[in-house]
Amino acid sequence: MSDITYTEAVEAIYASISNDNEDLDIHIAALKSAMAREGVKEATFETAKLAQPNRQGRKLMQAYFRKKGIAVGFS
Repeated sequence: MSDITYTEAVEAIYASISNDNEDLDIHIAALKSAMAREGVKEATFETAKLAQPNRQGRKLMQAYFRKKGIAVGFS
């Protein structure tokens, strides 16, 4: 899993969110390592692909990812 790219990690998180957060913590850890390897400072997610694209859902996601050490932005 350490060879996963940033883009692949983001797609895995989208899939996890759509599958009721299945293995989300594993995908977050993969995203964090991919971000470190590629020098990405903030993970950017498309609001339309989220299960809860409203403000409350985005803030909840930001708070959870912040606990895991990842800054999250939305496009």
